[in-house]
Amino acid sequence: MYKNILVLAICNALIMSSTSLTMTSSALVGLALASESIYSTVPLGITYMSVMAGLIPLSLFMQKYGRKLGFYIGAACGLLGGTLSAIGIYTGSFLLFSLAGILQGLSMASAQFLRFAAAEVVEPEYRSRAISWVLAGGLVAAFLGPSIARFTNEFSSLPPFTVAFGSIIAMCALIFIILPFSSLPNPMQSTEVKDKRPLTHIVILPGFAVAALCAMIAYGTMNLLMVSTPLAMQASDLTFDQIALVIQWHIVGMFAPSFFTGHLIHRFGVLKIMLLGVFALLISIGSGVSGDTYWNYLIGLVALGVGWNFLFVGGTTLLTEVHRPSEKGMVQGLNDFLVFSVVATTAAISGYLHFQIGWIVLNLTTIPTLIIAASAILLLWIKRSRVSKAIA
Repeated sequence: MYKNILVLAICNALIMSSTSLTMTSSALVGLALASESIYSTVPLGITYMSVMAGLIPLSLFMQKYGRKLGFYIGAACGLLGGTLSAIGIYTGSFLLFSLAGILQGLSMASAQFLRFAAAEVVEPEYRSRAISWVLAGGLVAAFLGPSIARFTNEFSSLPPFTVAFGSIIAMCALIFIILPFSSLPNPMQSTEVKDKRPLTHIVILPGFAVAALCAMIAYGTMNLLMVSTPLAMQASDLTFDQIALVIQWHIVGMFAPSFFTGHLIHRFGVLKIMLLGVFALLISIGSGVSGDTYWNYLIGLVALGVGWNFLFVGGTTLLTEVHRPSEKGMVQGLNDFLVFSVVATTAAISGYLHFQIGWIVLNLTTIPTLIIAASAILLLWIKRSRVSKAIA
């Protein structure tokens, strides 16, 4: 069990390192290559649209052919995407850099199922902790991705970020070396699908609705503000080193809590931890609207990461409670499709909104959705309390 979790965590660390590198640099590369500044986040938006488009097909593919083959395909896509990104930057092609995002998005889509694979190799009572431990592998990404972007710019004579995006090739190649050491469950056999319920029956379950809604709001809020942060910091006359450090500590905030989020969920319950996540996101917004110094961005982005972690890990744990093994392909795929439809949209419009309405208003627009998330969690909490009392 522990070997599998370790392998999955390392694979997640590698993919998330390429993702964090992209998050740190993509908007700035887009700003340099695009014909107009409002298109600067379009390549990142295309990446997330590709994630969204690939989730359900990859989930169904993995259910039929196994997780491992799906992860190999994702690594191959990442390798090719890193190659095209580097070529696009070197040649000054905004179009090629944007198209490379399609392949990078498919790589990121496959990585979304690493956390579900972790839940499948442990006993039910350890699921939240297994999910957290694999996501904790992303803590490496907090340092590796932005550091590669920063140091390669300093020591390379090539156009900025060419070597950085080229490093994605090596990170994805390492997955081909590491993944064979894992032992993941075999594909679902046809005899195991007889208890499969209609998808329409599952999506109306309160647990699914709250899990999907909160994951969408967590990722949407985080992505909308995080993608725009490099642009806002640049407008505040802060350096790229400062931008990279803020994104780095943001990713620490995203993944460092994973070392104990699962334990907190096991001890206090998933809904309480999800509410704590909403509170952390509100702290992030408060920091964002109170000033434009380095410390405002740093505190806000760390709180943004912590809030995302509590809501997302909580939502994933809640999701594993509502579907049967025979239903995982479609249910997990649909959940992540919904999540990344929001991620793709926020990535694509973040730059436009930043230049049109400004950083402060952009922060404030996320408050209504956080109120919706808190309300949904509280309603499910009340419902579960009533059921428990009725059983007692």
